[in-house]
Amino acid sequence: MGDLFRAISNYLSRVATYDQREVAVEMVLIALVAWWAVRFLRGTRGASLVKGAAVVLGAVYLCIRLLPKNPDRGGWERIEYLYGKFLLFAFVAVVVAFQPELRRALSQIGRARIFGGPRRYREEELAALIESVGYLSRNRIGAIIAIERRVALGGLMESGTILDAELRAPLLNTLFYPDTQLHDMGVIIQGGRVSAAGCQFPLAESEDVDASLGSRHRAALGLAQETDAVVIVVSEETGRISVACEGQLSIGLGADALREVLRATLAPKRRRWLPGWNSADRA
Repeated sequence: MGDLFRAISNYLSRVATYDQREVAVEMVLIALVAWWAVRFLRGTRGASLVKGAAVVLGAVYLCIRLLPKNPDRGGWERIEYLYGKFLLFAFVAVVVAFQPELRRALSQIGRARIFGGPRRYREEELAALIESVGYLSRNRIGAIIAIERRVALGGLMESGTILDAELRAPLLNTLFYPDTQLHDMGVIIQGGRVSAAGCQFPLAESEDVDASLGSRHRAALGLAQETDAVVIVVSEETGRISVACEGQLSIGLGADALREVLRATLAPKRRRWLPGWNSADRA
């Protein structure tokens, strides 16, 4: 035990000799990277895996650095050697296991606008969306509406029909009306205009969505995992309203909750707050 205390004391003594400004900058950079990784993986399958791997790697590193070393037999060279090989294996495992998340990150980086933030939607545009979603919900008409933010959705428009029409509730109601040619796919809204209809969205993995939910919810969550779009879903069977955003799916929103979510994500003022956005609402 005395050797362990001496090892910890020696380690703290070495840390005390470091330049405090450099240490502060390094800690801030590490914290920013960790915050970005946690925020990016929030709501995905990789979140728990990353936490577990971080705990294991951190514990092993501390053991290697703080365990007392025998001056006659040397240090823990074999453990350090295996630890280095394990890091290489862990890197390969991360690439394989987190392939969907990495694809999502590269997609967002490649398609994000470099200059300027996401467009702020006007109150009348949000009102048109809420009015249409309310009508579709009351009449149990299935719908899926993707609202573009920073990441461009132009590539998905190629699978649908280009419209470039003014955002109005009657137009959305007509597009999703049963037995019309464009009702069974998604609508894309860009900059306050209905850009395209009948668009195919990427589907989320089956294990990410509750088995009771249909293909519209899978498509909404799949698009929210690959882009920063806000995706509204209306269930054809129950008329229930759901919203997918930032890799999360919130189910069973009322009109007031939907209005607050749209205002927080599409017309933010001070902060982005998603009311009712908790683990119980996720699919």
